[in-house]
Amino acid sequence: MRVLRTIHTYYCLILFAVLFIILLPFFLIPIIFKNQFKLVGILNRWWAYIWFTLSFIPFKIECRARLNSSQQYIFCPNHFSYLDIPALGLNPHNSIFVGKNDMEHIPLFGFMYRKLHIMVNRSKLRSRMNSILLSLKAIEAGKSLVIFPEGGIVTPTPPQMAAFKDGAFRVSVEKQIPIVPVTIPNNWIILPDRNPLRVQAGCVRVIFHEPIYPNAYTLNTLEAYKKEVYQVIDKELTLCNSTKKL
Repeated sequence: MRVLRTIHTYYCLILFAVLFIILLPFFLIPIIFKNQFKLVGILNRWWAYIWFTLSFIPFKIECRARLNSSQQYIFCPNHFSYLDIPALGLNPHNSIFVGKNDMEHIPLFGFMYRKLHIMVNRSKLRSRMNSILLSLKAIEAGKSLVIFPEGGIVTPTPPQMAAFKDGAFRVSVEKQIPIVPVTIPNNWIILPDRNPLRVQAGCVRVIFHEPIYPNAYTLNTLEAYKKEVYQVIDKELTLCNSTKKL
């Protein structure tokens, strides 16, 4: 069984790369024509749907509220697995990612990611501040964002989340953009963050909760805002994982 899991994992990685090469000419459109940024979300969705389907990894998207296609949002998911990034590609709302700069050195992929998304080196204060400024500019340009509020895969004990960083909440308050909490309950089981990486059986679920508007918060009450969003995701994680144990 372990050998089959390893073969499946390598197959998934190769398929991911092949699909990227096929879609790269289309990603060049929003790179060249900046006003076509909504294509990023559309292409990510195609990529994710095709990849999960051909990888034989079942997936399910659950929206607890209807998202307004003309409204901007900041999507805040928990982050326990590398599988979370393609899972957020399934987002029904066109968005760009704010993420760590680890991938910028990957040939071609790093070029695309750097041009279309916002990178941040979380070990450097200047980079973190710059990512907030770029996020504010992206909101002003009409874009929606996906920001992992834990700052990466940092918790040693999934499904217990790490503390949230301020960035997403600061941008939300300053630009009055609602945050959509997103729960991804199973990915830490399907693709655990340990060596060697090996895909396990399971269904990817992505749960989009009701938007939380920042009207009641200020830059001085970010902790309360973070707590509200944290509790929504944590409650769902607890529910999903307690159900598995029954």
